Amino acid sequence: MSRALDIVIAALTTIVLSPLLLIAAIAIRLGSRGPVFYRQRRVGLSGAEFEMLKLRTMVQGSDPVGIGTAVTRDDPRVTRAGRFLRRTSLDEVPNLLNVLRGEMAIVGPRPTIPAQVDDYTPFQKRRHEVLPGITGWAQVQGRAGIPWEERIELDVWYVDNRSFALDLRILIRTAWLLITGHGLSPD
Repeated sequence: MSRALDIVIAALTTIVLSPLLLIAAIAIRLGSRGPVFYRQRRVGLSGAEFEMLKLRTMVQGSDPVGIGTAVTRDDPRVTRAGRFLRRTSLDEVPNLLNVLRGEMAIVGPRPTIPAQVDDYTPFQKRRHEVLPGITGWAQVQGRAGIPWEERIELDVWYVDNRSFALDLRILIRTAWLLITGHGLSPD
């Protein structure tokens, strides 16, 4: 997709979802101490780092250092509001601000943390030839249900085969996954 289309989609979606974001922000603040937004260093285009924004879904201070610990459905670190936000993927809506700032695209490989990128092979680093996305080819192929190495291979396949038609296909499949809830939970 073009940058202009990314901006239009991100701006319109942010406006439409702003009432839900306000409700989510209130639920986060009422349910636990800490900020509404979760900020994390991620790696994007050409290996440049940026601060990715999400709605906070875990209790303050529970974020492990490094690659992290997998989050399961009954993880005690996840707040009550966080369970809902994760199940519906509403925790990812602030990524739209990253799109508006030019750090992300609507469609592309999901950005990873620097500790993961340190271990990438030259082939795996090819996923940084495009802007990272809110959704991508790997996400609609199985998201957390497929092994990490396979996700990276799918991301590189996307880099080599990206087109407007493929992006549209990914967006349609993402909408279907959000509506049905299939493949959204990490377990």
